[in-house]
Amino acid sequence: MGSRKLPSTVRSVMSKPVITVGTECSLREAAELMTKKRVGSLVVTREGTPVGVVTERDVLEKVVAKGLNATKVHMKEIMSTPLITVKSDVSIVDAIRMMQNERIRRLFVMEKGKLDGIVTQRDLLRALAFHVVISFRPLLETG
Repeated sequence: MGSRKLPSTVRSVMSKPVITVGTECSLREAAELMTKKRVGSLVVTREGTPVGVVTERDVLEKVVAKGLNATKVHMKEIMSTPLITVKSDVSIVDAIRMMQNERIRRLFVMEKGKLDGIVTQRDLLRALAFHVVISFRPLLETG
């Protein structure tokens, strides 16, 4: 395996920077940003403070399915609150449990009172799968 350390905390698998928009940003502008940055969610901020999140699912359920005009809908109208946050030193297993308990797919990583990153269910499960593969490698190599 070499000297590569197994990912064990949220810090080791989180993505950064987190893409943010203000509460008054239109959905049209937000969708363009999501497309450009290739992300599935945006953190909504008010005066620089994270206050909510808008996901692709929010867009579909709260705007598209209702036939609303994307240029007239603002982030504050469709964002989900509160943001569920976690510290970067939380274990991958604890973060997965937290997501299950909260029924969410992403956690926002806070460090020293600032938004530092985002970790998704997929990120955590990929890291967990990597642990399983490494754990079973000795068994697979004997033969």
